[in-house]
Amino acid sequence: MTDPSKSSPSGLGKVWHQNRENVVIIAIAVIIALLVRTAIAEPRFIPSDSMFPTLAVGDRLVIEKVSYHFHPPETGDIIVFEPPPQLRAQGYGKDQAFIKRVIGQPGQTVEVSGGKVYLNHQPLQEDYIAEPPEYHWGPEQVPKGQLFVMGDNRNDSNDSHIWKFLPQDNIIGRAAFRFWPLNRLELIHH
Repeated sequence: MTDPSKSSPSGLGKVWHQNRENVVIIAIAVIIALLVRTAIAEPRFIPSDSMFPTLAVGDRLVIEKVSYHFHPPETGDIIVFEPPPQLRAQGYGKDQAFIKRVIGQPGQTVEVSGGKVYLNHQPLQEDYIAEPPEYHWGPEQVPKGQLFVMGDNRNDSNDSHIWKFLPQDNIIGRAAFRFWPLNRLELIHH
């Protein structure tokens, strides 16, 4: 006779015993995915046409979160960020991320005049915009620790020309890669 205390598991115990390795593998995969999303990269969806024609409503991007630990954002980078205090005061939540292009960095002077954007009194060559801006802004110097950001759809973008400067601490990451739709698959660069 066999010793009943040494018998194989039955019912639920048997199922657990057979699937324990799968459960451990899935748990590890979930932890790795959460770590990657928190510290390295995450997918984002474009909800508005403020970055048209560069990005369209419905585009899906990979936002990388590593490079700005080694160097500051550069003029032309497309960044995703949490709403600055000015927008939070208007009711935007911390989780309502924005996406815009970096135009001015700390210490630089930005002006929008006569359908052109000027950086340090020099007009930017902007072949990526939907149309020239139809408003005047500045000139104003970008404060330390802040950025001046604009949407590529200059006349339909809730950006720095409306709410001024973005604290660099609000940056979530840089748009690195469009993965959807497949016919627009490409690296995002400035």
